[in-house]
Amino acid sequence: MTSPAEPLLPGTRRALLHRIATAQAQGRSPSVVAAVQRQGRMVWDGSRSCVDGHAPDTDTQFRIGSLTKTFTAVLVLRLRDEGLLDLADPLEKHLPGTGVGDVTIHQLLGHSAGLAAESPAPWWERTPGSLRPELADVLGDQTRMHLPGRRHHYSNPGYTLLGALIEAVRGASWAEVLRTEILEPLSMLRTTPQEQAPHAGGWAVHPWADVMLPEPAEDLGLMAPAGQLWSTTADLLRFAAFLAEGDDRVLAAASVAEMREPSAPPESGDWDGHYGLGLQVIRRNGRTLVGHTGSLPGFLAALWISVEDDVAAVMFANITSGLLVGEVAAELVDIVAEAEPRIPEPWRPLPEVDQDLLALTGPWYWGTRANVLRLTPDRGLELQPLNGRGRGARFTARPDGSWIGLDGYYAGETLRLVRNEDGSVSHLDLGSFVFTREPYDPAAAVPGGVDPDGWRGLGS
Repeated sequence: MTSPAEPLLPGTRRALLHRIATAQAQGRSPSVVAAVQRQGRMVWDGSRSCVDGHAPDTDTQFRIGSLTKTFTAVLVLRLRDEGLLDLADPLEKHLPGTGVGDVTIHQLLGHSAGLAAESPAPWWERTPGSLRPELADVLGDQTRMHLPGRRHHYSNPGYTLLGALIEAVRGASWAEVLRTEILEPLSMLRTTPQEQAPHAGGWAVHPWADVMLPEPAEDLGLMAPAGQLWSTTADLLRFAAFLAEGDDRVLAAASVAEMREPSAPPESGDWDGHYGLGLQVIRRNGRTLVGHTGSLPGFLAALWISVEDDVAAVMFANITSGLLVGEVAAELVDIVAEAEPRIPEPWRPLPEVDQDLLALTGPWYWGTRANVLRLTPDRGLELQPLNGRGRGARFTARPDGSWIGLDGYYAGETLRLVRNEDGSVSHLDLGSFVFTREPYDPAAAVPGGVDPDGWRGLGS
């Protein structure tokens, strides 16, 4: 069985190095650094540089740009889990006076609030945040681009509002809350709002000549929750492990899983790309990746996680544009997942079984459609069409004896066991649909009743 500490095969390691070396050469980046994690442990890291002997390593800071948004989203979910706010709350309830207080916290997290993509001129990423000392300076006059909730429209000012929300509810600065509630618990001590040596310098490379220009590294002020952070590949892999499994010191696994679910319709034509709550969700090569990309003048960053494969990859480059770090980081995940696929855990029987639940398993019919009900290892139920196509879902128990759908068509719907007078189960009621042990069972309460003459052939 694959051990978390088991190194990658030499061929896999060479393929990873070849990919980032090709990216650095073709993308003409002064340097790149990348790392891969499997089963919660870093199993590879590599780098390339235009200066011999000065390649970055896993402790070298780069700016991570919009990857900062994922940290901000985690802080908001913490407030929700503590009962201090609800994601359906209008912003005005907790942060009055913004002028856009009718948008919800959920819409801000998923970029569906309809706000502008950028702050008013001058270009906020290349000018000091002191030029925008108030929220009104960040939002400007034209705040609404679309009706809230109708479409995904990426908004940097939206995450400035979320940062201000965190400060208003916590009574402390965004940076201080971030440090105490995420960075310190996860031992991400090399992730900071301001650069700390050793760190890379940011560069622009001329599009038509092999010459470089240094980029300024501005303090973004109020825009910090949208893109301020510096980090290392080692630190971001720690964050990747948290985003895959959760950590009760920061955010429970269920809330992290909620962040990974699409929160708004994708842009037209981009059906393989969604946005969750502070996380990008993409589908490529049959694999779902969650994470985020980031850019600021002089820097590019990407973090992708395949939860199913238990593989994560981080890549940084100190260049303004020209290198598709998001694509390369995704390919690093692909290389490991395809060359050395995850070895599944051994099948094991349940430690104990509820006989009443066991009696529910097997075929159930919605009309004439055959479905199968199974027990799941987490003591839940799973209902799926027998032919594998159609409506299905997993369910978890409620204290009142009913079950709630977790995913699929029946997500959020209630499954109830309807019993006869003697206590035996007559049928299942799932969101008003009746599931019976036999197709149109005349002994069950089938809506519309069952013809008393029963099933018949052509001759009858």
